[in-house]
Amino acid sequence: MPNPRKAAIVGCGFVGASIAFSLMQRSLFSELVLIDANHKKAEGEAMDLSHGLPYTASMEIYAGDYRDAADCSLVIVTAGANQKPGETRLDLIDKNVAILKSILPNLTATGFSGILMIVSNPVDVLTYAAQRISGYPAERVIGSGTVLDTARLKYELGRHLAVDSRSIHAVIIGEHGDSELAVWSGANVSGIDLNHFCELRGHFDHENSMQRIYEAVRGSAYEIIERKGATYYGIAMAVARISECIVRDEHAVLPISVLPRGEYGLDNIALSLPSVVGHEGVEKVLEIPLSPEESTALHESAAQLHEVIRTLGLS
Repeated sequence: MPNPRKAAIVGCGFVGASIAFSLMQRSLFSELVLIDANHKKAEGEAMDLSHGLPYTASMEIYAGDYRDAADCSLVIVTAGANQKPGETRLDLIDKNVAILKSILPNLTATGFSGILMIVSNPVDVLTYAAQRISGYPAERVIGSGTVLDTARLKYELGRHLAVDSRSIHAVIIGEHGDSELAVWSGANVSGIDLNHFCELRGHFDHENSMQRIYEAVRGSAYEIIERKGATYYGIAMAVARISECIVRDEHAVLPISVLPRGEYGLDNIALSLPSVVGHEGVEKVLEIPLSPEESTALHESAAQLHEVIRTLGLS
């Protein structure tokens, strides 16, 4: 049986190390294994993180190998090539699928039976590939999806409306990438229709505002990469939130990357859809109401991913 208080992170670059730091601060696990092709890098990160343990909850953080992940309840994969300035997430496919093919047989050989979370980009394609390569049940293979994109949307709306972003209920679905879409039709602020709340705050040009905010969200990663070379803090917080839902069996709804089984008329693909998340992974993919335009945009996003997946020969 997996140890519910033990997790592993595969890949100790900026993203993996930031996730480890975020998980340590949340005190979700009593044991955290860091795995990297460069074992010394993993050792250094483990040492650095461990020196902060006197100021947080007791836990063990160490560099290990795939055998140490055998009894983990959660394995988080961040290993892969990073997105460079001017590159799209989909440009990373061949390199990162190859890396995934080298990683997963090592994990499956251990008898690992916990939840596998993919964070490396393009996360939707790699989530699909991970399920096909590993053979794990679809509910146990998830991607970080558009959890970060949704946080970015809430942040931008919070700034626009001068309201706490935690009071905003809105979601990004589809590809974690250029074809993602905001579900404006269901957005609200503490139960108040978004457009109505906007008008209460003196904003009436809804269409232009929504387009501006959507473009800011969609382009966030590019803007950050142009300025500092990589994104890692935001995704670390998003992954920690997903991990929290799993460890605490919250049954929370998050737009993680999943393999739908006919929901929205989609299958043989992975993309981000609102899903109930608990200690067994995906409990249910939710079919939320979409406007006709949003439904069309979701299927267009799925079509782009289908085309990419087809070239991988993993179906």
